Parts: sequence; structure tokens; C-alpha cells
Amino acid sequence: QVQVVESGGGLVQAGGSLRLSCVVSGRTFSSYNTAWFRQAPGNEREFVAAIKWNGLATDYVDSVKGRFTISKDNAKHTVYLQMNSLKPEDTAVYYCATETSRYRNNPSLAPAVYPVWGQGTLVTVSS
Repeated sequence: QVQVVESGGGLVQAGGSLRLSCVVSGRTFSSYNTAWFRQAPGNEREFVAAIKWNGLATDYVDSVKGRFTISKDNAKHTVYLQMNSLKPEDTAVYYCATETSRYRNNPSLAPAVYPVWGQGTLVTVSS
């Protein structure tokens, strides 16, 4: 059974940095697209960033471009989200999600494409 576990959230001041980790277990790690989403109180779940299974393509929501970087380490079965220059509006629960079809083309921005989700990690950015 595929499992996704996020970690790395916390409280940080505006302008600070955090690195989120997403460990995927229970299958071959390197063959699947993976994405980060976030959900702030009262808001719908929002796409943040995604990485193609081979690491050669990434995508970001406009509001985080230039500040966030998604990457993966196949040896550690981990996808990272490096978040720099954090803003109070980045405050949310961040979720990692992964596809279950191998070798798909460029990763999707739609939550419905990702069947497997973690429990989320809370990021709070104070002003």
C-alpha cells in the first residue's frame, strides 16, 4: 500500500524559509509524478508545485514562482519543497500527493489526478 508522509512544517517569520519533505513508500518511487498542494482556513485546496517522475519538469503556481523550489531524491524516496521569502499568505496546511499511473506526461495541477495524499503539515508565517 502506498503511503505519503509529510514533515517540515512549523512557525516562521515573514521572509524566512522552511523545507518540507514528502516520503513516499510502498512502491517504486521514481516512476510517478508528485505534487504539493495547500489549503488555508476557509479556502479550497490549491496547487502549489509539481515535479515529473523523472525530475525533468516542474510547475508552480504563479504566487510562489521564484520563491519555492520542488525537487526529488530518488535514493531517499523523498520529494522536497524548499520555501524561501515566506509571506503570511503562504500560511496553510501543505499536502503532498502522488499519482498512481507510471511515466505520465507533465504533472497535472488538478487535485483529482492524485489519488494518494499525505496527512498534511502546517506552515504558519507570522508578519
